[in-house]
Amino acid sequence: MHVLDFEKPVKDLEKQIEKARELAESDFSGLQEKTVKDLEDTLDKLKKELYSHLTGWQKVQLSRHPDRPYAEDYINNISENFIELHGDRNIGDDKAMIGGFGSIDGQTVMFIGQQKGRNTKQRQYRNFGMANPEGYRKALRLMKLAEKFNKPIITLIDTPGASPGLEAEERGQGEAIARNLREMSLLKVPVVCIIIGEGASGGALGIGVGDKVLMMEYTWYSVISPESCSSILWRSWDYKEAAAEALQLTSDKMLQQGLIDGIIKEPLGGAHNDPAKTFKNIKAEIKKQLKDLLLMSPEERIIARVDKFSNMGVYAE
Repeated sequence: MHVLDFEKPVKDLEKQIEKARELAESDFSGLQEKTVKDLEDTLDKLKKELYSHLTGWQKVQLSRHPDRPYAEDYINNISENFIELHGDRNIGDDKAMIGGFGSIDGQTVMFIGQQKGRNTKQRQYRNFGMANPEGYRKALRLMKLAEKFNKPIITLIDTPGASPGLEAEERGQGEAIARNLREMSLLKVPVVCIIIGEGASGGALGIGVGDKVLMMEYTWYSVISPESCSSILWRSWDYKEAAAEALQLTSDKMLQQGLIDGIIKEPLGGAHNDPAKTFKNIKAEIKKQLKDLLLMSPEERIIARVDKFSNMGVYAE
């Protein structure tokens, strides 16, 4: 498992516990067992202290952890009978954007998410989770299909941004994202958006307009990444930690600002430490949100959705 710099004290202590357990197997006096118990108590306290006081930059690092579950992992573990749908019916099939119908305990929903890759080959295939215009047009096509059959929509956001290439701009990247913002605000079916990793810029917002916008605990959501912000303001990436704090991009800060509707708790240390528990938490939250949203009429949902986003950034002097 990949270990982040700030997690090294935890991993070092875990190694000590493993060695102590090996000694305990050959020690019949019980002294080593007591040592193991003391070390385990120390480890538990260290983890709680460490992960309850993470900086913004440390949470950004956790959101990018290579062992963290991706959109496809969530879809396959919280739904049954998932059928992936392909193509935007115009240019092609963007592999950075996946989507299709699946069932959650008998409720059919449309899943749409940005998919990264586990290794170099997969990352190139998925374009590092950065969708081209055809990816956003595919997403919109699937949203309209869900609306046609009156099925709720779940979007899973995890992208460092929309694809920044020249070809993407030539094919209308800005227009594709802007169209999604408009169309999503007027969808007649329930829409739940969940940031499961990185939520960067318009790339995230392109599938991020929903009745409920939720963030997992160790994720971030911002108009710009800390590194890019640092390079613009200080002409260097060396100030990315300061930029992460200034951007207030973590889930707790976003909730305080009223820019999201809730936070989904993660296992101690992040989703990758206990994927099964993470999938269970996500599934329960989706079912809870859909239960409430399905009690509302389409008109009520649209009015509430538009009002919510219209009121963001409004302040009185």
